[in-house]
Amino acid sequence: MPKPLIFCAIDTDDIEDAVKLAASIGPVTGGIKLGLEFFNANGPQGVARVMAAAGGAQLFLDLKYHDIPNTVAGAVRAACAATNPAFLNVHAAGGLEMMRTAKAACAPGTKLLAVTILTSLSTVELGDVGFEGPADTCVARLAKLAKQAGLDGVVCSALEIAALRKALGPDFILMVPGIRPKGADAGDQKRIMDPQAAIAAGASHLVIGRPITQARDPAAAAQEILVTINDVR
Repeated sequence: MPKPLIFCAIDTDDIEDAVKLAASIGPVTGGIKLGLEFFNANGPQGVARVMAAAGGAQLFLDLKYHDIPNTVAGAVRAACAATNPAFLNVHAAGGLEMMRTAKAACAPGTKLLAVTILTSLSTVELGDVGFEGPADTCVARLAKLAKQAGLDGVVCSALEIAALRKALGPDFILMVPGIRPKGADAGDQKRIMDPQAAIAAGASHLVIGRPITQARDPAAAAQEILVTINDVR
């Protein structure tokens, strides 16, 4: 299967809704993202059920681990064994040792990514939690640390794609949430971009949730976005 350009974020704790959405969207996008809300409610068994319905789609398990190195390593090892994700993530703010330990614990078939700065945070809010400098500077610093740790890529906002692609090379994975088609509600996202612009800037994969899952016809909405970004590529 070609690498999925879109991982559709199924952000719900309702297993039946998640299965229904995965069955509709998975064969179109080829990628499904499941996160904390779903995983805490349904666990690995729920993940297995959703992915069985998703038509062979790849899984991005978005759990954003951030703890002491040994704890994160154990969590990564357990998640890989239980769900066999294509992508899994940790927080870069956990530090170099934590990321290195997590990568050593990660299954060979799973790409380990580092979350840089959440797309819901503005520069002012970053200062409130102790980060120095604007968001793009913080993201670049954390992304370089993730590469030094041997991780496969990062999760970043679309506004940082071009700079990170230039600094970290063509093979470093850039998984980009906060994607909103033109005219879509930004919701709780602060640093956003439309899908075509994000792909043109050098994103490896896009994470798109509500513009697809809340559409009247989610599969059609996903297909429409794919047509526009395939035109860019």
